[in-house]
Amino acid sequence: MSHKQASFYQSVQTNFEKAAALSKHPKGLLAQIGACNSVYQMRFPVKIGNGYEVIEAYRVQHSHHRLPTKGGIRFSHMVNQEEVMALASLMTYKCAIVNVPFGGAKGGVKVSTRQYNAEQLEKITRRYTVELVRKNFIGPGIDVPAPDYGTSSREMAWILDTYSQLRNGELDAAACVTGKPTSQNGIQGRTEATGRGVYYAIRELCNDEKEMAKVGKETGTEGKTIVIQGLGNVGSYTGTICSKEGGMKVIAVSEIEGTIVDPKGIDVAKLIKYRKAKGSIVGFPGTKKLKERNDWVGIDCDVLIPAALESQINKANAKQVKAKIIAEAANGPVTAAAENILLKKGVIILPDMYANAGGVTVSYFEWLKNLSHIRFGRMEKRFDERAYTQLVNKVEAMTGKSISQKERSVLTKGADEVDLVRSGLEETMIDAYNEIVTMMRRKKSVTDWRTAAFLVSLDKVANDYLTMGIFP
Repeated sequence: MSHKQASFYQSVQTNFEKAAALSKHPKGLLAQIGACNSVYQMRFPVKIGNGYEVIEAYRVQHSHHRLPTKGGIRFSHMVNQEEVMALASLMTYKCAIVNVPFGGAKGGVKVSTRQYNAEQLEKITRRYTVELVRKNFIGPGIDVPAPDYGTSSREMAWILDTYSQLRNGELDAAACVTGKPTSQNGIQGRTEATGRGVYYAIRELCNDEKEMAKVGKETGTEGKTIVIQGLGNVGSYTGTICSKEGGMKVIAVSEIEGTIVDPKGIDVAKLIKYRKAKGSIVGFPGTKKLKERNDWVGIDCDVLIPAALESQINKANAKQVKAKIIAEAANGPVTAAAENILLKKGVIILPDMYANAGGVTVSYFEWLKNLSHIRFGRMEKRFDERAYTQLVNKVEAMTGKSISQKERSVLTKGADEVDLVRSGLEETMIDAYNEIVTMMRRKKSVTDWRTAAFLVSLDKVANDYLTMGIFP
């Protein structure tokens, strides 16, 4: 076990204990909430080339206060049991904060995706699914996986197909996993969901006069500078949406091949295309490469967005941070020790359990879609468009004025699935923001966002347990 991953789990537990000490719930109940309920550690053989490899994998169900449990599957050579336990724990708190009725879970397969081709990864994914089915660790009402680091909609499609073969005829089989391709019972807006959620979180904070006054910034997102570490799914969508919809300026991007900077702003959409063609972000027109890749931490900006792996901002480099706001797009990118340093500097940290909850929120929508067997908007879209058209016609008749066809199209448009998904996600992130802010301002002993978020989560999970009668 690496020290880094162990410290990640300990960071989660330290943050939990910090909040638990401020809550009024019984110690026994808090101990139950903090513990991982089920840990499935497995080894299975997969034929790779002319021989066999034994694959190490995990599935952790952190909390059964609500079912099914929910959480992604990570493919990484860094995977170990404590990392998966930490991620599963965060999922419980994350689901509670955004009012998604799941318990937390997480999966991990210890493989480096770069060392296997698509056919080999398919074998590994399908065999992993078989192991989950054997032990009843997957199912629409039991445990519902999703994509995470190293996995995508492709792997989710393989999981669904394998599950469906083993559970032939199960009516709700499609709901056994989320993050699927839209053609395979997925939902529009799921791929961008985590990044879009990060943007909504940043936007709500930047529009909060009281919070902006604390860091000496003007309200609003327009013109604010951001630095992004990690240009994967989350980082790329966060960057493009923050720029396009929030008017923010991406001045630096860090990836495994290096960190590039351009004070005038980097077009993330063009950078993604450049990297796909060249295999690297280094050399992107108009940018300069930093000598030290890890110096992204100390770039002067308004919002720092770590969107890669855990423990990226730690005790060793926290003092370099110049940003006034950190939005945790990744899971656990700021260690507990680093957070103590940053809070003393007056940095606002939007915690991962809130900031990156967009993924599980839209996964919830996908799960609901699969259970209802109908896509969002199908029943009402045309009806709404006719009603809006009649309303516009009536206003034109009464005023004697007409509008352009473009204006008419905007005013009379019925909601597509993606419109409803984005609307639902936005509402969820706004509500969660308000709950966390209310907790922080009501409880004077709480001075940081993470502790406030934990307390919101603990209250909800504790109430579920108490309602169940387990802790009378």
